[in-house]
Amino acid sequence: MKKEELTIPFHKYESSRDAHSNVRDALDGEEIHQVQKLEEEFRDYVGAKYTLATSHGTSALHLAMLALELKRGDKVICSVNAHPSVPEVVRHFDAEPVFIDIAEDSYNINLEKLENYLEENKSKKLKAVILTHLGGVTVDLDRVYSMAAIYGVKIVEDASDALGTTYKGKEIGATGADIVCFNFSPHLKKNICNGGMLVSNDEDIMQRARLLANHAMVRNEDALEYIYDVTDIGNDYSLSDLNAAYIRAQVKEQDANIVRQKEIALMYSEALQGVDHITIPDMSNEENSFSLYIIKIDKNRDSFAVALKEEGIGTGLHYIPLHLLIYYKTKYALRVNDFPVALRSFQQVLSLPNYPSIRDEDVKTVISKIKKIAKTRV
Repeated sequence: MKKEELTIPFHKYESSRDAHSNVRDALDGEEIHQVQKLEEEFRDYVGAKYTLATSHGTSALHLAMLALELKRGDKVICSVNAHPSVPEVVRHFDAEPVFIDIAEDSYNINLEKLENYLEENKSKKLKAVILTHLGGVTVDLDRVYSMAAIYGVKIVEDASDALGTTYKGKEIGATGADIVCFNFSPHLKKNICNGGMLVSNDEDIMQRARLLANHAMVRNEDALEYIYDVTDIGNDYSLSDLNAAYIRAQVKEQDANIVRQKEIALMYSEALQGVDHITIPDMSNEENSFSLYIIKIDKNRDSFAVALKEEGIGTGLHYIPLHLLIYYKTKYALRVNDFPVALRSFQQVLSLPNYPSIRDEDVKTVISKIKKIAKTRV
């Protein structure tokens, strides 16, 4: 079955009345500075001091590395279970990503192994940790920030799947990281538009990021508009008004979307609890936003996914561990068994459709098909 024939896709973008209205305002030339409005509204939403809209989530991550003045030979730690954009932005500076295995229960970076690495590898070249909040699940952030203070590294959070997620009641984006990067069109959950957001409470970091986000061009407010100078090497990370207009509605609706995601996750878990060959996620964390609903298949995960696809149901994988990808495997001479927990999880995990517009009957269909396929496994 072809992807376009899926009756229940892994993800569908949402297009609300507010989104249409905002986009129409932008197309009609209404004097609404959509990007500025998005930055202001996002700042209020997450409770951070400074926000900077970017063309994509990857742009926000790349700009974060620029703002931290990453240089050749520097090292940045990240989870081995992350989207390729995470180490990619590090390599663009000819810096070195350092991979850490994951925790079995959350698929996020293992904090014991992270702390051990920091303790055993004290170096001025070790600049930052990029922390991915996979599926809207956070690690013990207080512990991470304490490590950062002890070992002198910056914390950059990849919040591609964590818009609206909270930690101890605070929104991700205002919990204490140096920089947090959001992606409004994350991996396998593509939106109709692209956009990202760089968030920080550090004025110096944000001033540098804002300068470099527009080719490091500076203008004298008293001079003619076309007179400018360039003070550094930047790039163009700007977000268009059309994208900003659409994303403004997305941010406004996010809390309601999370409520729906949690409802769907509960439906899945109640129905799949105890089904042979299926392990459901931990439901005890009330702050899990369930931007992803990840189950484990104890054997032949790919054939299980193929069987679901043949039934018209799309699924996702988060992620292929970075050490299994040709570039990183070859560049750093990594072996398959170097990260055993990530490897074992990769062989079993499967993300199910979970988005606000999916109907209850479609969720029940997914559950029914999973049970049907599970019965065929020995």
